[in-house]
Amino acid sequence: MATSSPRETAAALPPLTSGPHRKRLGLISIVACFGGLLFGYDTGVINGALRPMSEELGLTPFTEGVVTSSLVFAAAVGALSGGRISDAWGRRRTILLLSVLFFVGTMIVVFTPSYEVLVAGRVCLGLAVGGASAVVPVFLAELAPYEIRGSIAGRNEVAIVIGQLSAFVINAIIGNVFSESPSVWRVMFAISALPAVALFIGMLRMPESPRWLVEKGRHREALEVLKTVRSEERAIAELGEVEHVAEEERAEHQIGLAAILSNKNLIRILLVGIGLGIAQQLTGINSIMYYGQIVLIESGFSANAALIANIAPGVIAVVGGFIALYLMDRLDRRKTFMIGLTLTTTCHLLIGASSMLLEEGNPLRPFVILALVVAFVGSMQTFLNVAVWVYLSEVFPLHMRGVGIGVSVFMLWVANGVLSLYFPSLVAAVGITGTFFLFAGVGALALLFVYTQVPETRGRTLEALEEDVTTGAIYTVKAPTS
Repeated sequence: MATSSPRETAAALPPLTSGPHRKRLGLISIVACFGGLLFGYDTGVINGALRPMSEELGLTPFTEGVVTSSLVFAAAVGALSGGRISDAWGRRRTILLLSVLFFVGTMIVVFTPSYEVLVAGRVCLGLAVGGASAVVPVFLAELAPYEIRGSIAGRNEVAIVIGQLSAFVINAIIGNVFSESPSVWRVMFAISALPAVALFIGMLRMPESPRWLVEKGRHREALEVLKTVRSEERAIAELGEVEHVAEEERAEHQIGLAAILSNKNLIRILLVGIGLGIAQQLTGINSIMYYGQIVLIESGFSANAALIANIAPGVIAVVGGFIALYLMDRLDRRKTFMIGLTLTTTCHLLIGASSMLLEEGNPLRPFVILALVVAFVGSMQTFLNVAVWVYLSEVFPLHMRGVGIGVSVFMLWVANGVLSLYFPSLVAAVGITGTFFLFAGVGALALLFVYTQVPETRGRTLEALEEDVTTGAIYTVKAPTS
């Protein structure tokens, strides 16, 4: 067994090489990211399906909020339980379970006869969405080499916004072509059954996380997996590094919830993860993704025009996601967060000012607000969304990774759920002006939180990060420049 520290081992790791193993890693990331695609589609489809759904089922404004937010609150539970299940049962098998939940939830929604059954279907989808949000990024991060971990794990967030854009485009096409059909929203939801089947079939042929296998004492299997996604020399070196850390954890009894609560540094990093998750949601990004049509109608667009205009934020989210992947392994995480929060807070202020200065009926008003909403979504996706999910997938030590990301994403979804439940009421009470000024104030507080509390993680192996998080050294270690 090696006796060098993870930091020393990382410095001595053989360099990355091209070959079939790199293509295999790419294939694994594509298959796993169907979970992100479903996450995006199932959260975005409500944006255009809500109005025809309400007309057919006779929903009230309150029950509309319940239908929308039921998925989100269930996602909080799914994230918390999904992280713990993946620690016990494995990342791969948990994702297979989630694919079944996605399919079952979709079928319940599509064939629902009533509001109550609809909510049950949305809860099922929410459990799957939350589980995917916690497990897929960890699965990708644990398979990826540290040099490109950000761009590999970040692919899941790009898949999420591709899913949301797909929902917006499909909603616009189906909603305008079949606008007379009262059940058009059922077709919108039915589309998501296809990627659910693809995720299940694809994951049957994918490997388990090698780091999870080492944690369970299955070292030979872990090496075989690593050899499929690394050169043989690199696979052997990485296995030794992971084994070293896992052995130290067991020797020091650093396993389980008790180990987290007994170490102030682990508690601190858990609070950092929770804070980042809540800060990401309190920018109001998912209020735009869920209620974008309502915001645009309030700005002055007609209902059909808003459905089409709503595609623009979806397009910029995908573009921003690809830019984020390029930047992820080139720009420090802290710097990325701070740029993103500065830009989104500025956009909030401009949206609030524009809705206040441009009176209703002004022909420029809807287009100015649409342009600013697009700028906000682009800033969010380029500098915050991808970076937050990558950060949560990498910052926690192996023995608490499922619990750490599960709790953090649980709080992220709770914040998301509160906003999605009360956003229509907030807009009705204080208007677009007051709503976005409020988001700006929260953004300023989030910027202060990142500057004072969030440590850097870029350019480090997961094992080196684990050592420094556990000892508290992460708050003084600088990421390598590139």
